[in-house]
Parts: sequence; structure tokens; C-alpha cells
Amino acid sequence: MTELSPRIDSLPKAELHLHLEGSIQPATACILMARQGVQATEQEVRRRYTFGNFQEFLEAFKWITSLLRDPQDYALVATDLAEHLLTQNVVYAEVTLSVGVMLLRKQRPEVNFEALLRATEPFERRGLRLRWVFDAVRQFGAEAAMAVVEAARSCGSNTVVAFGIGGDELQVPTAEFRGVYDRVREAIELLRVERIGHGIAAIQDPSLMDLLAERKIPLELCPQSNLRTGALARQLARHPVQIEDHPLPVFFRHEIPVVLSTDDPALFDTNLRSEYAHAAHMGLQESELEQTCAMGFHYAFQPSSQTGTP
Repeated sequence: MTELSPRIDSLPKAELHLHLEGSIQPATACILMARQGVQATEQEVRRRYTFGNFQEFLEAFKWITSLLRDPQDYALVATDLAEHLLTQNVVYAEVTLSVGVMLLRKQRPEVNFEALLRATEPFERRGLRLRWVFDAVRQFGAEAAMAVVEAARSCGSNTVVAFGIGGDELQVPTAEFRGVYDRVREAIELLRVERIGHGIAAIQDPSLMDLLAERKIPLELCPQSNLRTGALARQLARHPVQIEDHPLPVFFRHEIPVVLSTDDPALFDTNLRSEYAHAAHMGLQESELEQTCAMGFHYAFQPSSQTGTP
């Protein structure tokens, strides 16, 4: 893989597409399991993190979320994530929480969230601002998604900056979520979005690429995630594919804003430094990588004056 230049590596960065649960490193998973009376090795956890397609990935994600039982568990993984982000020169991150899963498991999101805030508050003094995205699960349906919106309202925190719907995009028609998005004011034609998570399917539609470029709607690109889940191979209709086959450079040079993220860094065995190195390997020049760093701050859901950008 192409080496990342020291100058790009040292730049402050923002990460906008990052799942808290997908950041749980094997060592931390072992601690969570021990709290529940189950002993496991990091190697055993890594085997759990091995998958060959998107459905297997969802099963791995489901398993890791099952380890989060109480507010102290959420505080632990949030602290670990914050420490990890600082090692990547991340000074601002929007972290997605699977609130839909919390509700499914009869947990109280507001209590878990308060524990997260207390655990991560000290990191503000160390130069890291964390903001939160409350995430519903598509396959749970629109009513469950609306409950996530209400949970965000009950938390009453200005650190909650967005609402998202994750999960299996082949489940439940998008139109069923219109009412949910009407409550949080997002998406292009149907839903009035301001940013699109992943979005690599746009490579199939030149007119859509033109629309994204015209409206300056950024794509939150997570190359290693797209490779590991099989999404890249599916969109390119060939197998195998490699990281240099990713359409990131095509989007960038089509003047579509792009922001680089890790998605689920522990599950995909990646970090933000690696994702920038992947982009360099795809052919982005140093000036283009620098622009990508800047776009991470520019397209954050909080104003640039609040993101910690220099």
C-alpha cells in the first residue's frame, strides 16, 4: 500500500461515518465478555470478526452489540474509541450509536447516552470533539425508527447532530421512512439528505453523479468497508476486486465532495490513517488528500467554528 506522506498524516482530521459498536477492539470485547462471566481470547474474538459477505458482517455486528448491556459498557467503549481517535490525529468525530438496537434490547438510551457523555467529556480538553448520530435499523421498520427519533428528543443534547438509518438496504422500501425523515429534515428528492453514507452505487448513474456534484452533497466513503462487505464487488459486478478499484478518485474528480471514514474500524481491521493511505494508493495526489481532510470539517453537521478545525 502507498505510504502516506508525513505532512498528510500530521494534518488534523474529522471523521464523519463511524459506528461506536463497530469500533470495539478484540481486547475490549474480551473485557465486556468477562463482565458477563465469559472468558475469551482476542484470537477468538478476531474469528468472530471474520466474514465473507454483508449478511455475515451484520451477524458479527449483531454479536458485538449484544455485549453492551449497561451504561458502564457504553462508557468503556466510548473511552477506548476516543483514545484511538486521538492516535489518528482526529480532532472531530460524528459517532453513530445503534439506538434502535438499544430499544430492541429494552435498554434506556438516555441513560446509556449520559454515561457516554460523562466518559468522553475529558477528551474535549485533549482536543477531541465528539458528536453523535442516533441510528435506527432499517429492517426493524418505520415505527421503530420513529422511536429512535423520540429517544433523541428525550436526550435533549446539542451533541446529537444527526439521525441515520443503517442495516440492510434491501429490506423495507425507502418510502416507508418518509414520515421519519420529515421529523428530522433530511435527503435528496424524497428525503432531502445533506450527506450520504457510502453512496458508491452512484457510480452506476452519471446523472446522479452530476446531481451530487451540482448540489455539493458529500459521500461518506469507507473504502475498506466497501471491500470487506462485498459492496464494492457487487457495484462493479465482478469478483475479486481490490482497493484500487474503488470509485473514490472518480467521484473526487467529478467534483463530488467526499469525506473519508472507517465505518466499523475494529470489524474491518482499519483506521483513518489506513484509509488515507488507501486513497493515496488509488491515485489521489497530496493536494487532493489535503482537500479531502478539509472537506471532513466543511461537511460536518456542526458549523466549522465548532468542529475544532484549526
